Amino acid sequence: MHIVRNHAAEPEPRTLWRRAVGLVLLALALWLLFVLSVDAHDSWISHGAYRNGAGEWCCGEGDCFVVPGEQVSARADGYHVVIKQRVDGREYVAAEVVPYREAQPSPDGAYWRCQRPDGSRRCFFAPPPNT
Repeated sequence: MHIVRNHAAEPEPRTLWRRAVGLVLLALALWLLFVLSVDAHDSWISHGAYRNGAGEWCCGEGDCFVVPGEQVSARADGYHVVIKQRVDGREYVAAEVVPYREAQPSPDGAYWRCQRPDGSRRCFFAPPPNT
C-alpha cells in the first residue's frame, strides 16, 4: 500500500513564519495605536498641576477633552464655546462664554475643556493669541 501525503493541506514553514510575523506586527500596531491615542491631558494637563481660579485641580479621570476649533470663537467678552456631547446615545448641545481671564494657555495649541461630574466647567485652555 502506498500512502500519498497531501502537502497542500499543511502550510509551508515560510507561510507559518509570515503569519507569525504578521501577527506580531499587528499586535505592535494595535499597541502603538493605544499608546498614541491616550488623551493629551495625561501628558500635560494632569502632569502640569494646573488649577483654576478657585484652586481646584483642572484634571481628574476622563474629565478633560478637546473642543474642536470650529466650536470656539473669540469675541470681545471671551471665548464663545459650543459644547456637543453624546450621553446615552443622545446628543446634547450647550453654549458658554469663557472670560479671557479664566482661560489658560494651551501648550499643544488646541482648545481643551475640563469639567466637573455635573458638566460645569472646571478649566478651559486656549491656544495663545495669533496662533
